[in-house]
Amino acid sequence: MEDARRHSPAAERNGPPIRDHLQRLLPAQGVLLEVASGTGQHAACCSAGLPGWQWQPTDHGAEGFASIAAWCEGQPRVRPALPLDVLSPTWMGIPREVDAIFCANMIHIAPWACTPALMQGAARHLSPGGLLITYGPYLEDGVPTSPGNIAFDADLQARNPAWGLRRLADVAAQARAAGLDLQERVAMPANNLLLVWGRPDRGSPPGPHRP
Repeated sequence: MEDARRHSPAAERNGPPIRDHLQRLLPAQGVLLEVASGTGQHAACCSAGLPGWQWQPTDHGAEGFASIAAWCEGQPRVRPALPLDVLSPTWMGIPREVDAIFCANMIHIAPWACTPALMQGAARHLSPGGLLITYGPYLEDGVPTSPGNIAFDADLQARNPAWGLRRLADVAAQARAAGLDLQERVAMPANNLLLVWGRPDRGSPPGPHRP
């Protein structure tokens, strides 16, 4: 039988370090919504390290669902993938309230409108104290951009002018407009960042400089 799993070398590399930080950031149990699950490798890797969590994968179209299901076969805590158009003003079919939202490598491989839509959707669906956790490369004011990220940004824009690395300050402004603050900035391998967003009343100081 043909293997339905699609493979992303980047997801294979970054899955374990992302999993380690999710274990640190999240409580013992809850429901996590993954936006833009892609191949399903993050769902398979990270959910395996979060035994108290139900993991809800999503993707824009159903063409990737077979890959997600194949990667997560035998993991009963990973729910069947659901279609999700981030730009929709209501995320139909998505659980009304979740304890965490995880989104990797979507913000720069999507039109800019998807970023405010992600923040607004997270604000609608996160439970009190819930976190939005994003992963990917960003442009930071006052921080030199690595040659690899400069080349990656140029490649993205050549493929689609609506794509490209986003300024962290611009992303944070959209989060604030939705009622979310940047609570933690974690430097990750290959010049990526893991960013933790939450409501200011969560008790963690806002701002990108918390270790």
